Amino acid sequence: MATFAPFAHKQFCYDASMTRQRGTHRPTRRTTSRPSHTSRTSSRERRPLKLPAFLGALLLVACVIGLGSSFCTSEAQRATPYASPYSWSNLQWNGDRLSYVQDGNVVSRLGIDVSDHQGAIDWSAVAQDGIDFAIIRLGNRGYTEGAIALDETYSYNIDAAQSAGLDVGVYFFSQAITPDEAREEASFVLEHLAGRTLQMPVVFDHEPVTSASGRANDIEGDALVACTTAFCETIEAAGYDTMVYGNQQDIERITTIDGTAGAATALAQEIGERAVWFAEYDVTEPSAAFDFEIWQYTNAGVVNGIDTQVDLNIQLVAQ
Repeated sequence: MATFAPFAHKQFCYDASMTRQRGTHRPTRRTTSRPSHTSRTSSRERRPLKLPAFLGALLLVACVIGLGSSFCTSEAQRATPYASPYSWSNLQWNGDRLSYVQDGNVVSRLGIDVSDHQGAIDWSAVAQDGIDFAIIRLGNRGYTEGAIALDETYSYNIDAAQSAGLDVGVYFFSQAITPDEAREEASFVLEHLAGRTLQMPVVFDHEPVTSASGRANDIEGDALVACTTAFCETIEAAGYDTMVYGNQQDIERITTIDGTAGAATALAQEIGERAVWFAEYDVTEPSAAFDFEIWQYTNAGVVNGIDTQVDLNIQLVAQ
């Protein structure tokens, strides 16, 4: 199990074979047969008929009292604007380096994410350039035929990054279209981790591609939630923490984000209360109306030991 405290999350299990019920079931209204005769009845005979009605009224009031608070809370949350737990005025920029400073203390960490696109990396130089952690691509599934492949630099990167003293996690670029394919991807990740200790999570990165032939471009809603859950639960069963990656559009494929607290709560529930790694570039502060723990804030960072531009990330350490 990863030992870094901010990534200890409650797991939320989904049954992919079940569909979520939208709306509520309306119970059948009970009816009482009317007497066949029209003769008058005494007050003593009528009194038992009034008692059930009286009890029914009491039950209705009890239901309103008991359920009303939760209903009102839900409605209020849906109407309440989302409020971030962070104050973005605490962000401090130094060139392309970003930190979060609270009461004079830096309460964030700086990281990169890399793949074979970065070529050969001098990880000692990276560590000496103020980088605290690295999330390394382990592999990916092809977006047309769906073959799974290991990143060519994965083995070197993870060995060298950990040897240089960096905290390390991995990510897998998924193009799963079914929960079974997502489990296959997770099993591939576990095979190549081979029990290695990680300090950061295993990240599920499911994105559409620019090509119209992308096999997973139309996966969204319940189908995407089922794939996310299948991947993460398989990884978690092996003792690793998990995280979900995406930009605004990727997150919107899971559930509607409308700027309300209710929508943020719905997202958290859909992904099983797992942490989010949010991507948004060319802004001075993130616009996400939902909770996240890592912000990938640029894809044009410059770091010693890496010959190409690289993604830079700020991890907002839990307070």
